[in-house]
Amino acid sequence: MSQPVFLIMTILVLAGAATAFQGPTNARLALAAGSTINAAFVSFAVGTIVLGLVVLFLQARPDAQALRTLPWWGWLGGLYGCLLVTALAWGVPKLGVATTLVLAISGQMVMGVILDHFGALGTQPHPVSLTRIAGIALVIGGMLLVRRG
Repeated sequence: MSQPVFLIMTILVLAGAATAFQGPTNARLALAAGSTINAAFVSFAVGTIVLGLVVLFLQARPDAQALRTLPWWGWLGGLYGCLLVTALAWGVPKLGVATTLVLAISGQMVMGVILDHFGALGTQPHPVSLTRIAGIALVIGGMLLVRRG
């Protein structure tokens, strides 16, 4: 495995591990804020402030021309994030961290394979295969085992 691919995979694993804190943190925030919607709002406000500081520090400037040509669905990333953050904050107190995360990851994997298959949203097509389906089945089976324990 090439070094850049290993680095990318390592960063993704670490980011995924960090997300394990997101559900319980936002669930606790929801208790203080009065609802999961309020918690998600505060969570995104904090995230927006942090990203704003990073943009200032890196002196990153968006390409205004590229933003003008962005398809309508290119603006929806924050919406999907809102759904996930709210769902995690809602699910963790009811199902626990592990079950909530595995359910979310299962949904991500199923949709990811579908999007890959069709090369949707401008991605490189990767056809559905028995191996990919088996991988999803193993994750879902793992979720059932985690839930049972």
